[in-house]
Amino acid sequence: MIVHSSEEEEEDHQPLHLTSPQSAGRARNVARGFLSAVAARAGAETDAVLLVVSELVTNAVRHAGGVTRFQLAAGPGTVTVSVEDASTTAPQPRRTDAVKPGGFGWHMVQELSADVRVSIGPRGKTVSAVLPLSH
Repeated sequence: MIVHSSEEEEEDHQPLHLTSPQSAGRARNVARGFLSAVAARAGAETDAVLLVVSELVTNAVRHAGGVTRFQLAAGPGTVTVSVEDASTTAPQPRRTDAVKPGGFGWHMVQELSADVRVSIGPRGKTVSAVLPLSH
């Protein structure tokens, strides 16, 4: 991760790219380090980012054969989490059932995020979630 000051004394945070964190725990650890460099303080917003990181990486590992690329990028008042995998199948919301586990993650990602996009190409898909984050 590269962090440097611009002429206007604002920090310019370069995106952090990882090729393949194959566990939600590893991705969360990377995200914590990134957030400590770009967020004014830890709190509900950073917790939301960590939850979205966990869900997107877990979904890629469970349903799409694993993560092929992971990126975090800070923007003005936001952070974008992008997870790529080799599947060309878009995430599908599942009906949640109080008796059966699962089915809550995709709904949670959409609820916590200001914007969620799925881009499908010939080699797989990228799921990107933009979340608010005080810098």
